[in-house]
Amino acid sequence: MKKNEAVTTEDILIKLCNSVTDVLGAASGLDINYSPMVQRIHKTSLKPDLGCFVLFDGAFSGLVVINFTAAAAMEVYQSYLMSMGIPQEELASQHTSDEVGNVMGELMNQILGDFTGKVSQQLQTSISQSQPKMLTLNKQVLISVDTNLDRPQARRVSFYTARNNIFYLELAMDKTEFIQLHDFQPEEVDPDAILAGNSQPKAPSESKPADSSEQDDLLASLGL
Repeated sequence: MKKNEAVTTEDILIKLCNSVTDVLGAASGLDINYSPMVQRIHKTSLKPDLGCFVLFDGAFSGLVVINFTAAAAMEVYQSYLMSMGIPQEELASQHTSDEVGNVMGELMNQILGDFTGKVSQQLQTSISQSQPKMLTLNKQVLISVDTNLDRPQARRVSFYTARNNIFYLELAMDKTEFIQLHDFQPEEVDPDAILAGNSQPKAPSESKPADSSEQDDLLASLGL
């Protein structure tokens, strides 16, 4: 990055998209791509069949939502576990299984960990994330950041798996810019190192409930 070159909301969105492709690609061995076209939206929402949201705060606040179709979720879930040597016959066959939700929630956690690491290293600042909430849905649910954003912006990006199954990422955050004041050498974050920190998914009985009061309040307000 050149000195005095601004990093905008779109640049932060690209970092998040790259975290999605890097982490899911490294975890599943699949070729994950996203559309070069980004959509401006006014509201973020959880959509069928499997939706997940994460709140983040720190240098900037916002909300990340990922909505998987059943086919996309099962492709990533099965490829991830089979890449670790688990036979296909031992895997869940329905996206509504608790195991699928737990595994996809853990992958979401790794995606946001990779993203926050990149923000910390490349922008020399920090943000914190809440525990992901992965929900099986049969209808659309509007969701918003429970905080005051001065100039809120929302974006939606389409992602495609190796089998052309689709899922969507939505980002809502305050409009912001980071301007470099002096030269520094940012360190690269290795997604394989993120995955290595938790190479085995937790079984449903071992998963810990989220301890985020913000998310619990939000779920309660949604009636979920």
